[in-house]
Amino acid sequence: MGTGESVLQIRNVKKSYRNKRSKEWVEAVKGISLDVCRGEVVGLLGPNGAGKTTFIKMMSGLLVPDEGEVQIHGISMNKQRLKALQHISVVLEGNRNLYWRMTAKENLEYFSGNRGLSRKELQSRIAELLDMFRLSHKADEQVNRLSRGMQQKVSIAVSLLADTDVIFLDEPTLGLDVDASYDIREVLHRVAKEEQKTVLLSSHDMPVVQQICERAVIINEGRVVADDRVSSLLELFSSKAYAFVLNQPLTTKGHALFEEADVLYSVEETDPTWTLHVTMQQDADFYRVVDLLKDADASIQEVNRDVVDFEKVFVNIVKGGGHREVVASV
Repeated sequence: MGTGESVLQIRNVKKSYRNKRSKEWVEAVKGISLDVCRGEVVGLLGPNGAGKTTFIKMMSGLLVPDEGEVQIHGISMNKQRLKALQHISVVLEGNRNLYWRMTAKENLEYFSGNRGLSRKELQSRIAELLDMFRLSHKADEQVNRLSRGMQQKVSIAVSLLADTDVIFLDEPTLGLDVDASYDIREVLHRVAKEEQKTVLLSSHDMPVVQQICERAVIINEGRVVADDRVSSLLELFSSKAYAFVLNQPLTTKGHALFEEADVLYSVEETDPTWTLHVTMQQDADFYRVVDLLKDADASIQEVNRDVVDFEKVFVNIVKGGGHREVVASV
């Protein structure tokens, strides 16, 4: 976790927009408050249309809230935007952060100068970042000739070169191969731990969130529905996840019963058996599931505790438990 020193403070931010077709006003963000500490790596998650993108744009200074306030080190993004922006770097999805006809090294030099930093002072830092991202051999290659993964590495290297306290990353591993994704995870972990930077990343890549984020903030329908340590959320839902091994596949009648009962479940073929994975909201649901299987004429071979990954946690909160707010106890 972070040091306890609050770097980013969001207080009851709200944002509405008018639907172009219906002309009706839509509440994209319905009052979110959040504190993020120095050195934290926080995953900002949510399904499409949840208000996550609007929220990120308000934190980044790209949108002005209708109500509420965003502060970086106590500096109001509403009232002192340029001063607040000096403390953050933003890497947007889609590699829109670089000049493609410049080389990787030239991009680093250009953006460091754009921040008012001396090129001479930063030559060693540029070399260090190129080495950190395994890009030294591509330093003089035009960015448009690099792979997508390498382009993303250059974008993140630019954000680190600015030496800001807070770094926003939008889908940093989207579309990357396994090696490039692993390199970026390693660097982000190092940046947070060794350099005490605060990293907020938006991602649909749940293994990335599980591996490098200490904390997850999940947004749904314009509100925060979960804010806790990733480890705590995994522990919470692991205690309520079961695998029912069946002797035959769940029938159409069985599927209908589970859907009607609004139970979060999935069925996996585990030749020669079938495994029904169920995540429960409360302990009493165990007996309800057994009754549903009995009504579906299903034959149970064995019942085991299930292994839960963060993707299951996310789905459960958004679809199964999205109406209940899970807030950090630390």
